[in-house]
Amino acid sequence: MNETSNNNLIPLFVIIGGSVLLLISFGLRHSFGLYLLPISNFLNTGREVFSFGAALQVLMIGIGSPLFGALSDKYGSGRASLLGILLVILGLYWMVNVENSFDLIGSHILFGLGGAGCGTAVVLGAVGRSVKPANRTLALGVVMAAGSFGQFIMVPLIGYLIELFGWSQSLVYLCFFAAIMIIFSFALNFSGKSESSKAGSNQSVKEALKEAFQNKSYNLLTLGFFVCGFHVTFVAVHLPAFIEDEKLPFWVGGWALALIGLFNVVGTIYFGYLGDRLSKKNLLALLYSLRGLLFLIFIFLPKTELTVLLFSCILGILWLSTVPLTSGIITVVFGPYYMSMLYGIAFFSHQVGSFLGSWLGGRLFDTYASYDLMWWICVALGFLAAFMHMPIKEQAVDRLAVQKI
Repeated sequence: MNETSNNNLIPLFVIIGGSVLLLISFGLRHSFGLYLLPISNFLNTGREVFSFGAALQVLMIGIGSPLFGALSDKYGSGRASLLGILLVILGLYWMVNVENSFDLIGSHILFGLGGAGCGTAVVLGAVGRSVKPANRTLALGVVMAAGSFGQFIMVPLIGYLIELFGWSQSLVYLCFFAAIMIIFSFALNFSGKSESSKAGSNQSVKEALKEAFQNKSYNLLTLGFFVCGFHVTFVAVHLPAFIEDEKLPFWVGGWALALIGLFNVVGTIYFGYLGDRLSKKNLLALLYSLRGLLFLIFIFLPKTELTVLLFSCILGILWLSTVPLTSGIITVVFGPYYMSMLYGIAFFSHQVGSFLGSWLGGRLFDTYASYDLMWWICVALGFLAAFMHMPIKEQAVDRLAVQKI
C-alpha cells in the first residue's frame, strides 16, 4: 500500500519540481529583451552586438539540450539540472560586471549553456518518463504553462527592478532567483523511478539516434520546430525595443511580454488537453497557421497600447503551445526512455531558429532602421511550418508497435 502510494506521488513531485524550474528559467530567459537598450547604451554599441549575444545564448541552449538530455537519461534529471543552474548563476554574475562586447557575448553563452540544463529538454524528459501515457501531453502542457506563468510574473518584476536599481544591480537579484531552482532540482531525481520510464531501456543511444534520424516524421517535426524558435525569440528579444521605436511608454514592452506569458498558460494547458484527444500534428499545423495570420494582421494595425497588448494576448495563446504537442509526438513515436535526448535534438533546431530570429532582427534593424522585413519573414515561416506538419505520422515505430507505452 505504501509503495503504491509512493509510486502515485512520483509524478506529482516531478511535475512540481519541473514547474518551478521552468517558471524561474523561463522568467529569466524572457527578460533579456528588457536589457537590450540599457546595456547597448552602456557599452555604446548598436543593437546587433546584444542581439548577437542573445542569439548565441539561445544557440547554446540548443547545443546543450541534447547533451544535457543525454546526461539526464544516463545520470538522472536532478543532477543534470543542478549543473545547468550553477552555470546560469555564473553567466548572470558575469553579466553584472560586463565591461565590453566580449563580456556581454561570453555571459550570454554561459547562461545559454546552463539554461539547457534547467530547461525543457531535461524537465519535459523527466515529466514524460514519470506520467502515464493517457495524461502525458496534458502533464507536459501544465509544466510548460508554469514556465509561461513565470514569464508573466517575472518579466514585469525584472522591469521594475531595472527601473528601481538600474540594469546592473537588477542582475544581482536575478542570481538569487536562479539559486532558488537548486532546491527544486532534486525533485527531478524521482523521474527515473517511474515504471513508465522503462520502455525502450534495452536500446542503445546509437540505435535510438539512428532510428530517429531515419524517421521522416521526426525530421519534419524537427524542421518545423525551427520556425517556433525563430518566432518566439525574435519577439522576446526585439518586441520591447520595437514598442519604444513606436513611441509607446517603456512599461508597454514589459507588460506585452508578461501578457504573452500569462495567456500562454491558457494555451499550453488547453492544447496539451487537446493533444491527448486530437491529432497533435493537425493542432501544430493550426498553431503555425494562426501565428502567420496574426503577424500579418499586426503589420497593418496601428501601433497603440491597446493593439500591442491585444496582439500579445493572442500570440500568448499560440506561443509555446507547440512544445507539449511536439514533445508528445516524439514520445508517442519513439517511447519515453530517450525522450530527453531526442527532444533535445529537436530543440536544437528550435534554438537555431532562435539564433537567427534574435541576430537577424538586430542585423536588419541596424541595416534598414526598421523591423518591417522581419515581421514579413515571420508571416512566411508560419505558413511554411504549417504545411510541413501535414505529412507527419503519429504512430509508434515498429519496435514499439507491440508494446503498450
